[in-house]
Amino acid sequence: MSRPRSDCSSVSVRTAETGQTNSKLPTGNFLVASPGERTATGRTPTDTGVTVPTTRPEAPSPRTGAQRPATSLQLYSVNSHLETDLDGTLARLGEIGLRNVEAFAFVDRADELVAAFARHGIAAPTGHAMLVAKEVTREGVTTPVPSHAATFEAAKKLGIELVIDPAVFDWSTREAVEATASALNEAARSAAEHGLRVGYHNHAWELSTLIEGVPALEYFAGLLDDEVVLEVDVYWAHIGGADAPALLERLGDRVRALHIKDGPQVENPFAADAPFDPSGLGQVPAGQGAIPLEAALAATPSAEFAVIEFDHFDGDIFAAIAASFDYLENRA
Repeated sequence: MSRPRSDCSSVSVRTAETGQTNSKLPTGNFLVASPGERTATGRTPTDTGVTVPTTRPEAPSPRTGAQRPATSLQLYSVNSHLETDLDGTLARLGEIGLRNVEAFAFVDRADELVAAFARHGIAAPTGHAMLVAKEVTREGVTTPVPSHAATFEAAKKLGIELVIDPAVFDWSTREAVEATASALNEAARSAAEHGLRVGYHNHAWELSTLIEGVPALEYFAGLLDDEVVLEVDVYWAHIGGADAPALLERLGDRVRALHIKDGPQVENPFAADAPFDPSGLGQVPAGQGAIPLEAALAATPSAEFAVIEFDHFDGDIFAAIAASFDYLENRA
């Protein structure tokens, strides 16, 4: 599974509606090819300060009503491990207790992932794929984004129910936001023909930008067809300046998934005139940082999935995932 690595300082995306490009992008799972390296130093949990319970359930506890979303993991959190040892990585996730994952860059490797997930008893009810952008340019090489038809066919093959666009970068004007909403509404109509839903995953810039006096993400939500849902990244919403629990209450049942990650309070890294470097975020397992995760979860009874994610972790990433898993599974 070795794939080209990305350098966020030399990547640009052209969107389907506006034709505009943005070259200041975070290295992340929105890329067509498998994205950049994840630091994993091999240190033990005691080296990193990660609190890990000594026992593990054999499988996640069943969801009870609307209060308990299914626990999942965005596979980008372990992307460097997947590149070198797909089966070994999935086996380790299974040992933690994970039975659900969120796939990324899955269109060109759907058959490989279907077989691997089956071997390890893992399902991928959600997946990230670019739905708005037309192309990605990296180091001067432009790669077209897979078509909606190819994306949704691959999603069906994998058993993905909800295909989520992980990032659109131009939220600077009302017209840009309206174009993105229109593109996702169109994608939703195409997805419905395959029996699928589509959604959008935020970063910080959709909250730090205001359109007509409200955060751009909220303005955007008001333009979406009923079939389009949101996957709110609680960490990025908070770092973007939002009161995340209050935001989630306002968005209501539009929110069907949450990205769960934690860390100290930091300045919005996308506001600086420099390439995004996730190593400076200091992310920690869920429940061990400053992000109001418990209140956010309580504010979102409509959430079907609580998806653990790390943009970067300096230490044993599997120990950190295990601690986040236990936080979600054992909370009141």
